[in-house]
Amino acid sequence: KQWYQRRVAITAGDTFPKRPTEVSNQATLTQMAATLKPYLNAVRCTLEAAMCLENFYSQRVERHLKPEVEVRSSKEVLFTPLEISRNDREKVLIEGSINSLRMSIAIKQADDIEKILCHKFMRFMMMRAENFLILRRKPIPGYDISFLITNYHTETMYKHKLIDYIIEFMTEIDKEISEMKLALNARARISATEFLKNLTPTKEPEPVESE
Repeated sequence: KQWYQRRVAITAGDTFPKRPTEVSNQATLTQMAATLKPYLNAVRCTLEAAMCLENFYSQRVERHLKPEVEVRSSKEVLFTPLEISRNDREKVLIEGSINSLRMSIAIKQADDIEKILCHKFMRFMMMRAENFLILRRKPIPGYDISFLITNYHTETMYKHKLIDYIIEFMTEIDKEISEMKLALNARARISATEFLKNLTPTKEPEPVESE
C-alpha cells in the first residue's frame, strides 16, 4: 500500500514526509545507487541492442504470430542468450529473438527475511501482470521476475521509455526491499519489547504483620 501511495504521490506532484528509516539510511541508498550504475549501464546498452524487433510470422504454422523466444520452434530466429552478472545472487538474463525479447532478473537476497519479502512482493506484482503490460506471470526458473517484450510493444510504445521503465524497476526494487526489511525489523523490535514487558515478574506486596 505504501509503495502505491508513493507512486500516486509522484504522479500527483505531492510529497509524503520521510520516515525516520529513510532519513537515517539515505547515505546507504545513495551509495547503493552509485555501485549499481555500471551494472545498469551494461543492462541498458544490451537492451538497446537487443530490442530491434519486427513482425515475424511462424515458419511452421500458417498465419500464426507468436513470440519466438517463448515458442522456440525455429532456432534460426533465436539470438544467443546473454547473462549480465553483478555477483552470484544478482544477475540478468536477456534472451532475444526476431520478434520478442525476454528478460529475467535475479534480485539480491542476503538473508531469509529478504527472500520472503522478495517472494511476496514479486508474487503481488505477477498476479497483476495485466496492469504492467510487459510483465510475465511466471518467472524463468532460477530468477525472481521476468519481462516479455514483443514487436507489438515496440510499435505502440517508445523504445527508450520501455528501457527506462526496466532500469527504474531494477533501481527501485532493492530500495523497496531494504525499506520493507527495516520497517519489519523495527516492528518486530517493538513487538518483542512489549511482549517481554508482560513477562517481567512483578514484586508482590510484603504482608503487613498485625500487632
